[in-house]
Amino acid sequence: MRLGDYIDDYCSRCKRTTDHSVVSMIGEAVSKTRCRTCESEHKFRHNKGNKEMTAREAFDKVLASVTGSQPAVPEKPKRRKK
Repeated sequence: MRLGDYIDDYCSRCKRTTDHSVVSMIGEAVSKTRCRTCESEHKFRHNKGNKEMTAREAFDKVLASVTGSQPAVPEKPKRRKK
């Protein structure tokens, strides 16, 4: 890894994993990165953050912002014992 290299990291401003550029290193370890989407600079988080949303979760979030309510989550069917 070198300064300027591209690396995936979690961006707290974008709230997801995005491409970043390495902007600071301590020895061989990455110290700071810059998001290539929103240009925010932050400590290297080792791509640890909130998990990515599934398509269903993203749809539900958008629907809730439009309707003002959270849709009911259907229960999983219970398995029958043999």
